[in-house]
Amino acid sequence: MNKSRWLRGLIPVLAVVFAGCGLQSGGSVPLPVGPGSITPVPELDGVAVTVGSKDFTEANILGYLIEFALTAAGANVRDLTNIQGSNSLRDAQLNGQIDIAYDYTGTGWINYLGNETPEPDERKQFDLVRDADRAQHDMVWAAMAPMNNTYALVTSRRTAEETGVRTLSDYAKLLAADPAAAATCVGTEFNVRPDGYPGLAQKYGIDAGRAQKQIVQDALVYQATADAKQCRFGSVAATDGRIPALDLVLLEDDKGFFPKYNAALVMHGPFADANPRVVDIMAPISARLTNEVITELNRQVDIDGREPADVARDWMIAEGLVTAS
Repeated sequence: MNKSRWLRGLIPVLAVVFAGCGLQSGGSVPLPVGPGSITPVPELDGVAVTVGSKDFTEANILGYLIEFALTAAGANVRDLTNIQGSNSLRDAQLNGQIDIAYDYTGTGWINYLGNETPEPDERKQFDLVRDADRAQHDMVWAAMAPMNNTYALVTSRRTAEETGVRTLSDYAKLLAADPAAAATCVGTEFNVRPDGYPGLAQKYGIDAGRAQKQIVQDALVYQATADAKQCRFGSVAATDGRIPALDLVLLEDDKGFFPKYNAALVMHGPFADANPRVVDIMAPISARLTNEVITELNRQVDIDGREPADVARDWMIAEGLVTAS
């Protein structure tokens, strides 16, 4: 999903330079890899590819998966991961400064294309985004993954047991009866996005004026909700590794408000047209990215303290996709 969360600061600041003309060329791929099941592709030999990502754990991991795969295939890859915010990444892609990145179908449909009503079927939503974004902006979506990093609200297991809140309808009822008992920490984007709290409030009949919200950095929501002192509920991304690690409980979206956020490749049209083999290389990787897989990779970063690039490369080596070099 496109939601800004924890800024890991993995890439040296010189990797992303903001100037009047926008982003400048990035840095080198952070770790070496050699061919595995991904072997050199003559059509990609020496082809310059700039890979981008947003600035949270999962996005960085996904960006490095692209970088290592295309490096093993023989491309000349440049690293522009860890860009702050969805709009910055999108603008860089529209301007051709970034050739390829993973993004989320819900983000494409609602934020980029301006639609208000999500398509509940994830495959249909992907098809709609793919067709509309190519027609309107010459952006190519491909190789959708099964992982669905949708927004969600969580609570601690203790709070769930004390309040009986298990669904978002339960949460709305508790807030209406006792706003203080439903104190909620929300990330900055979630607080204002139509697919975040404003839309949630409208769908579930929540009086947003009565809601006791605290706007905090996304990375702080998890521990604050687990502690249940600053807030008893929090906005999260459903595939974040801190959810199982902190024994947080996902509230059921019983009215089906939150859109599907399947990760998919997004490429600038001219790059995609010139390099069709990229999708062939990346499709088997996307197919492996289930919620369980990406949640575990996220956990290794956010709980174990490992670097996203190390986690991404080790997973690709374990899958036989690349080798250590």
